[in-house]
Amino acid sequence: MKTSRIYLRKFNVSDLENVFKGLSHPDVIKYYGISFKNLEATKEQMTWFADLERNEKGIWWAVCSVDNDQFLGAGGLNDLCKDKKKAELGFWLLPENWKQGIMTEAIPLIIKYAFENLGLKRIEGFVETENINCKKAIEKLNFRLEETLIDCEEKNGKKISLDVYTLTNS
Repeated sequence: MKTSRIYLRKFNVSDLENVFKGLSHPDVIKYYGISFKNLEATKEQMTWFADLERNEKGIWWAVCSVDNDQFLGAGGLNDLCKDKKKAELGFWLLPENWKQGIMTEAIPLIIKYAFENLGLKRIEGFVETENINCKKAIEKLNFRLEETLIDCEEKNGKKISLDVYTLTNS
């Protein structure tokens, strides 16, 4: 799956350092649900990517530049529920790739795959209420705010709220 600037590919062992770079960066993990302190711990995430697909609970891809194969970030689907025909969208980019339209270019590829290849009818995005940039980007992609889950999770010792965005294939 690709556009003129980016392509999505399966993860491989050589992505470990880039995944660690992203999921240990304070600006990336500020609104992301997981983080890692070292490469060894990051191997858990790489195993999760493989297990997710093997167990048919979702699929994630490395987002890369067409020009030079540079790793830009990651995106995909998890919590895949085939009987309800829905999944949860997840996405992150390395900070040097922010504000370049990469997210709004890659997510439609993931959505198309979800609707056309997996037969999904609904994609959900759970966004921390304070994550204004992500909310703006996901709204540009025609996701609509369905509800806000007030103080539904705890992160770093404080309660956070999540905005639930949805996109349906009707």
